[in-house]
Amino acid sequence: MKKIYSGKAKDVFEKNENEVVIYFKDDATAGNGAKHAIIEGKGILNNKITDLIFKHLMSKGIETHFISKLSDREQLVKKVTIIPLEVILRNYSAGSFSKRYGVKEGKKFKEPTFEISYKEDALNDPLLNKDHAIAMEIVDEKEYEEIKSKSKEINKILTSLFERAGIILVDFKLEFGKDKEGKIVLADEFSPDNCRLWDSKTLKKLDKDNFRNDLGNLISSYEIVLERLTNVK
Repeated sequence: MKKIYSGKAKDVFEKNENEVVIYFKDDATAGNGAKHAIIEGKGILNNKITDLIFKHLMSKGIETHFISKLSDREQLVKKVTIIPLEVILRNYSAGSFSKRYGVKEGKKFKEPTFEISYKEDALNDPLLNKDHAIAMEIVDEKEYEEIKSKSKEINKILTSLFERAGIILVDFKLEFGKDKEGKIVLADEFSPDNCRLWDSKTLKKLDKDNFRNDLGNLISSYEIVLERLTNVK
């Protein structure tokens, strides 16, 4: 298969005109690639967690690019055109939000915050507002509202799922794409690489912050997330 994209943590291969294969690598990065390491087994865990999450979302009516998990490291997905927006939903203050606005980490918001940034590494993914996104012709107003609505619905579904797993869903990033019919669907992945997860009782961090901030063993944290999600009733 022809490789059509190589990212920080995933490679994408063209299977046919309608489908691609995503390969999950063991690379871990932080600070827009400034910090990098190979952590054996990370890709396998991210693939398994994404498989569980996307199947759960689809069972609740969320349309995604996901078709099936092919192996420990590979997924078959629909070919989509990625919309160059990084969508961030925040239920609690943490990370860049706390640093940018001086809000203490762990503050629970009355309502989830919705943010977008321009997905462009060369510009360090700058924050945008709705007017910026429309002016840049990344989306039109209807598409923006659809993405916002879908993101909030995903947040409700996943907050409930993680609560049942004894985990606080602090914040997360999403990417959307357009399929060949022009329909907007959830794409990319959902794993501890692109969200913040805290243990509900101890507040222990179970996500990539363990790597970003040298807090502990990343693999053991990801294994906890996978085990708890697997056993959710």
